[in-house]
Amino acid sequence: MGIKSHPAKYIKFFIYLIFIILLNIAASTFFFRIDLTKNKIYSLSDVSKTVVSTLSEPLTLKVFFSKNIPAPYNNIEQYLRDLLEEYSINSKQYFNYTFYNLSNDEKDIGEKSEGNKQLAKSYGIDPIQIQSVEKDEIKFIKAYMGLVIIHGDLVERMPMITETQKLEYKLTTKIKKMNDKISTLLALPEKIKIKFFLSSSLFDVSRQMGLDRLSDLPKQLEEVMEKLNGKNYNKLDFTYLDPTKDEKLYESTEKLNLMTLKWGDQKDGVKGGKGRIGLTMEYKDEISTIDLLQMYQIPLIGTKYELIAKNSLEEIINKNVESLININKNLGYLADHGTRPLFEKKQQRQRQRIDLNNFRRLISQNYSLEEINITEDNISESLKCFIIAHPTQNFTDYELFQIDQFLMRGNSLAVFLDSFSVLPSMGGNNFGMREYAPMNTNLEKMLNHYGVNVDNSVALDKTCIKENNRQQGGQREIYTAPVILSKHINQQPEYMKNIKELIVYKNSPVSIISENISKNDISVTQLMETSEKSWIMSEHINLNPAYIVPPESEEELGSHPLAYMLEGSFKSYFSGKSKPVREIKNKNTDEEEADFSEQTKIISEEKFIQKGKKGKIFIIGSSEMLTDTLIDQEGQTPNAVFIMNIIDHLNNRDEIAVLRSKIQSLNPIDELAGSTKTILKALNIAVLPILVILFGMIVWKKRVSRKKQIEAIFC
Repeated sequence: MGIKSHPAKYIKFFIYLIFIILLNIAASTFFFRIDLTKNKIYSLSDVSKTVVSTLSEPLTLKVFFSKNIPAPYNNIEQYLRDLLEEYSINSKQYFNYTFYNLSNDEKDIGEKSEGNKQLAKSYGIDPIQIQSVEKDEIKFIKAYMGLVIIHGDLVERMPMITETQKLEYKLTTKIKKMNDKISTLLALPEKIKIKFFLSSSLFDVSRQMGLDRLSDLPKQLEEVMEKLNGKNYNKLDFTYLDPTKDEKLYESTEKLNLMTLKWGDQKDGVKGGKGRIGLTMEYKDEISTIDLLQMYQIPLIGTKYELIAKNSLEEIINKNVESLININKNLGYLADHGTRPLFEKKQQRQRQRIDLNNFRRLISQNYSLEEINITEDNISESLKCFIIAHPTQNFTDYELFQIDQFLMRGNSLAVFLDSFSVLPSMGGNNFGMREYAPMNTNLEKMLNHYGVNVDNSVALDKTCIKENNRQQGGQREIYTAPVILSKHINQQPEYMKNIKELIVYKNSPVSIISENISKNDISVTQLMETSEKSWIMSEHINLNPAYIVPPESEEELGSHPLAYMLEGSFKSYFSGKSKPVREIKNKNTDEEEADFSEQTKIISEEKFIQKGKKGKIFIIGSSEMLTDTLIDQEGQTPNAVFIMNIIDHLNNRDEIAVLRSKIQSLNPIDELAGSTKTILKALNIAVLPILVILFGMIVWKKRVSRKKQIEAIFC
């Protein structure tokens, strides 16, 4: 019997093959992708689409990546290509990008590769060292993994792209910032005045100072300013002034804090004199001073002077331009009343520990922080958000009035309030235990009026951080550091979505005064609470973990709110009261009293708002949430995302908050009840083997049935 041929089958096969090839060709020219992830982490966010679609001038990205990068970095380039392709699709015509491949192989060095490396270097993109494992050997290779964004004459760099996480957020915020800068510069009603002060008398002693090229500085600075002026659409007005030639000019610069140098008669015949050097930038009422001369004290050698580098000067001036024209929204930060310091103060006798470094860096990426000394100054009307963190000194009525009226203007308050303070040690044997006392700064009364209260207690929780006990072995619970699980975080607001877990420390419970809330029709949102295994310590507060014992009774355990967001039209704390007057100290003469009285009258005439516009108050019962202990430097942890999202919401930038929390590195597994765990264990131990046995019996029965059918046919 011969084998029959089936030509129809081969024809069908070739038809299917041709169809698949044509389908692949069509797919290569048609960009289409379905994102099945929960948070659409591989799709462009709405805010990113809006940013690129509103570009008014061409924006170009130059991407520099080396070939054959080892894992885990080899997927970054493809992810970036897909991301930029989506940006391009959603833009009109102004978004362009180019990839420059740079080879790491010495044999593959050509003119094009070398030219790309020189181009990358000109933009400040240098190779980074990454680890590679080949044939069980660890090697370190250099690779280019960076990009530059060019928009008009503005340039932003991302010199190190070592992960895909939050890459869209970083790109979108940079593009938005550049686009905002161009729009703001073009709309400036007046130019930014830049004044360069250099006393010509300093030229006589420049050799003794080791500054032989000091006389070339004016020409170099003019070149820098000419370059910057072009980049800033000719909005910079540069002036060179010589205080030596004008004594009145020298005296008028006293308040500008410029570096002043004085010297006596020199051995080489140079007569004694004085001089000033520095750069000021002015826009409207804002003045920024830049030091051009750095001074160092070297042991055994003496004083060394060094002029600021030309490249550094260009970058510093650019940052000051952004600050002066308020491209990034300004945030006010209360700098007095014992609050946590943002910067180290040189005039302080006792050096304070700065533990808000990470918070300051993260906030400064999108906002300009402005310290406010409310004791001496009023809160600027240009601010939209005011942060109060750990005040320890009493507020006067006038200072409370300033905060109250700031809120009444429709602005936002972020209050990180500690309800207790550490008492100074009085000596004696207290076994290393610190004593705490309730805090009262008068700010609490005003917050009560708005409808919220920070209790004079501490929330402790069995669901908390655990640390290794070196003395006794095992682990010890830190009840003062509760871990807030996903089920105790309100993820309904857009700015709270995808925040799965938080850590708080020394947090006081926050309660709502319903009567005051209902009077003003305020919207209240509870943001987080402790677990059901928490309790309150309100008397004889002792936060030493070794001395904290959970209550035996289950009735004393329960959840406690830790943070709230209040939104609405608040009623003024001073409504129905006379307007406070700023107190003037050091009244020495009758004449001074008259002057001060006249000034007081002027201040009292400022607008007094009884019922405010829609404003916002965020309040949490601890300032520890802002410290470097709970906020990481890169802003990747949920705590950092939470704080940044809160600030964005207070500034009406919820779309940026949503973009930031789109990808979270922490996705904890939901905790199961004990009964659920037992059932799952039983299923794994007993039910699965039973199912295997049943399946085997079914197969065996089918085989027996088939055997009987065959026997019946042939018998």
